[in-house]
Amino acid sequence: MTATGLALGLCSALTLAGCNKPAETPAPGAPGGNAAKGAAGAPGAPEGGGGRGGRGGGGAPVGVTTVNVQKMAVQRMVDLAGTLNSPDQAKVAAESGGRIEKTFVEIGSEVKVGDPLVKLDPTELNFALARAESALRQTRAQLGMSGPLTDGDKLPNDDDIGSVKNALANLNDAKATVERSRVLFERKLISPVDLQTSETRYQVAAAAYQSAADQARGTKALLQDRRAAYDLAIKKVSDATVKAPISGVVADRPVMVGEYINERATVATIVQVNPLKLRTGVQEKHAGIVHAGQPVEFRVESFGDVVFKGKVAFVSPSLDQTMRTFTIEAVVDNSDRRLKPGFFAKGTILTKIDEGVLAVPDSAVSTLAGVSSVYIIKDNKVTQTQVTLGVRQGNLWEITDGLTGTETLASSRLNELATGTRVGPPEAGGEGGGRRGGGRGGRGGQGGTKAGGDKGGDASKDAAPAPDSKAGGDSKDSKAGGNKDGKDGKGGGRGRGRGGQQ
Repeated sequence: MTATGLALGLCSALTLAGCNKPAETPAPGAPGGNAAKGAAGAPGAPEGGGGRGGRGGGGAPVGVTTVNVQKMAVQRMVDLAGTLNSPDQAKVAAESGGRIEKTFVEIGSEVKVGDPLVKLDPTELNFALARAESALRQTRAQLGMSGPLTDGDKLPNDDDIGSVKNALANLNDAKATVERSRVLFERKLISPVDLQTSETRYQVAAAAYQSAADQARGTKALLQDRRAAYDLAIKKVSDATVKAPISGVVADRPVMVGEYINERATVATIVQVNPLKLRTGVQEKHAGIVHAGQPVEFRVESFGDVVFKGKVAFVSPSLDQTMRTFTIEAVVDNSDRRLKPGFFAKGTILTKIDEGVLAVPDSAVSTLAGVSSVYIIKDNKVTQTQVTLGVRQGNLWEITDGLTGTETLASSRLNELATGTRVGPPEAGGEGGGRRGGGRGGRGGQGGTKAGGDKGGDASKDAAPAPDSKAGGDSKDSKAGGNKDGKDGKGGGRGRGRGGQQ
């Protein structure tokens, strides 16, 4: 037989012996298994006192910890949700048509202003430039102009143009002829027909001069047209290499080498990525507290809990009448290029900080069915008061209504409190007195009386355990007494307490 078997046999024998042994009345003051019974019959001890102690342990104060209403600073915030946009985006188009000869960038390439994107075949453009140059030189020659084309076009006076000079000379000659003819006619040296002929020639010369002057002015206007055509041809040759108009990152390049494109065909899309703009709508109730310069904090799904910061830059002066919101734009630094245009952001606008806001710890607030309340302690009595909660910072709740700031609140065992409950310091007990005293006083209490289980439980607080309590605690009488009287008090229990232990 094993040692375990021997121990079980010995325990069984001792148990039987304890059941057959008659109860002895211990000497006054002597410890024994019936001390629980004597304690139960003591004056003032309630019959069946082993039941549930209830709130306060049968009138005893509930031991609670207390806190005072505190004050804290609260950062006021306005929620936002919006999209990150590029502040500047350009769809770059070719100003000249032609075949793509070379590409210089790919999607994701970072470019600066003036960097080449694609190059067109300039052959046809060079031919057009040569034709425009020839026409310009011809017009300049008609006006008597010389020198390189790059020197510009300083227009001459009308009288300095060859055709005008010739017409002016003919006019002067005709005028002199008329004057001589008039003198000779007065002397009757020529006939009236000769005088009339000279006057007619003068009129023709005057008309020819006027025509030459008009033609000179038209040639000057044509010169300006030819100069513009020549400059445009030079520009088209230069535009054969399409360059970046802004700094940023290439988001798209839809053309390929060898492809023929027309004028104004898009060859690349460039977006500016630093800084970015966070565009969102804010409810109209916040119109009076949101303004430019306020900090913004937000997160994006791609980076989890990483907080990005920005600053409100623009606030719309009008509301969207459909959504009842007004638009704001916040500028966000993106020097590390982690954020991308199009990201969805959720965060807050930090509007102001309120100082001296009333606050209480979370442990002092009881919330049931959406209604929050606290337990105010005054003169060791509890008054349950409903409060309105604001924001939560750490372990503190903001109190917007219900407290004045001078109250003392219970912060433990709130489920045992109600208006009128007496309270005391934590060492006052209350819960333990009722619950521990009931239901577990069977062993060693000789629970053979009608109320053995209950009375033994109360007496177990004051009576010392009997030496043979462990051996005789499982007696039939004790077990029977405990189960019988368990109906009268929940503390009667099952008679399994060890020697009236607390």
